[in-house]
Amino acid sequence: MKQTASAKRKLAGKFVTYGIVIAFYVIIQVLNGAGMVSPSIAGQLVPICAYVTMAVSLNLVVGFSGELSLGHAGFMSVGAFSGIVAAMSLQQAIPNGIARLAVAMLVGAVCAGVAGVIVGVPVLRLQGDYLAIVTLAFGEIIKNIFNILYVGVDAEGLHFSITNEAALHLGEGGISILQGPMGATANVKLSTFTVGTVLVLVSLFVVLNLVHSRAGRAIMAMRDNRIAAESVGISATKYKLMAFVTSAVLAGAAGALYAMNYSSVAAKKFDFNASILVLVFVVLGGLGNIRGSVIAAAFLTVLPEFLRNLGLDKYRMLVYAIVLILVMIATNNENSKEFFAGLRRKLVRSAPEKGVGDRG
Repeated sequence: MKQTASAKRKLAGKFVTYGIVIAFYVIIQVLNGAGMVSPSIAGQLVPICAYVTMAVSLNLVVGFSGELSLGHAGFMSVGAFSGIVAAMSLQQAIPNGIARLAVAMLVGAVCAGVAGVIVGVPVLRLQGDYLAIVTLAFGEIIKNIFNILYVGVDAEGLHFSITNEAALHLGEGGISILQGPMGATANVKLSTFTVGTVLVLVSLFVVLNLVHSRAGRAIMAMRDNRIAAESVGISATKYKLMAFVTSAVLAGAAGALYAMNYSSVAAKKFDFNASILVLVFVVLGGLGNIRGSVIAAAFLTVLPEFLRNLGLDKYRMLVYAIVLILVMIATNNENSKEFFAGLRRKLVRSAPEKGVGDRG
């Protein structure tokens, strides 16, 4: 009976999380139809979906696996640029934009997953600070590879070079897709808020079902006590690699969605700061708290633009930093929790007494 009640609570929690995302989508669509969503906020809808997916996927590694990864933007960049190459190469073969976007996201997810395996197999033998530094180095290596990579396509197929655009030797009608440090400068914008919402729901479905499965329990057992978990036959490499690669796949799909929202994308967009930004979303929402990651990523992504619309353009990043500090103090400090709980109790006790005085 206890297991049945626990399963019901987990199922209810999943549907609440799905419901939050669907409700957000419906509200935005209604407000947008009524002309109540500003162009700047509307332009943030696809990035919100991408960053929510990134936060949910990183929480699988940091929150549930217990490993600190600082190179998550590297997987995002792999998905972004491989997705752009796929979408630009298939313009003639797949004229439908939504279908081409889906293929680009799938290609981005697969390429990021392959990168996750290549990096994860040696890296996951490390722990703690060592793993964090290596993943940070991976993100920087990927960024610098795309900084020197030139890709073009013509009737003969794809051409690659690390020298310059002329070295591609494109034939008649060929187009240059990636131009080294300039990135993709002639990208076709295909991303939509609807597709982004679907990606968020898919990522939530994958992560929540993995976490609540037998493999998810093994992943969390490795986080809590590696020695005890290995003593009962749980393979550290297998389950940590499972979480790492799943996270990379979702990050790759999010990267493709993000990149296809802009006409130009450069490798510098996916630097160390991008990885730290996603990590902030995870920590602010709560380690191991998927719903918190969704809310934190959406809120912090739109906050700077919201402050700009309020006329606080000069001070918006200052306010942004203050909000981060206050939220972290309020939600992740036991003394603060006790303070707010005590304040709430005092207010509840003093309310009747104030009412008696007023009647007198």
